[in-house]
Amino acid sequence: MKFGPAKHFIALLLAAPLLTGCLERGQPTMVDTSADDDAFCRANNVAVGSNDYVNCRKNRDVQRGNANARADRSQRNLAEQMLNNPTRP
Repeated sequence: MKFGPAKHFIALLLAAPLLTGCLERGQPTMVDTSADDDAFCRANNVAVGSNDYVNCRKNRDVQRGNANARADRSQRNLAEQMLNNPTRP
């Protein structure tokens, strides 16, 4: 029972979906939040292009960065706590 290259091709087709998960490692996909930030800053009656508008957008960016840093730190702390305090049944 010899299949030759067809056997390898079928194995590759079956393994390809499993390997695509490796491409998702690292940073998550960036989400475009410019429309949300724009709507938030315009809701405060700030003219687009003014110094207040630029400051508003910068503040929103800093707040988002701080929230991401808090989430990352929380995840690291949880992982470290789980490693240092394993539960044994």
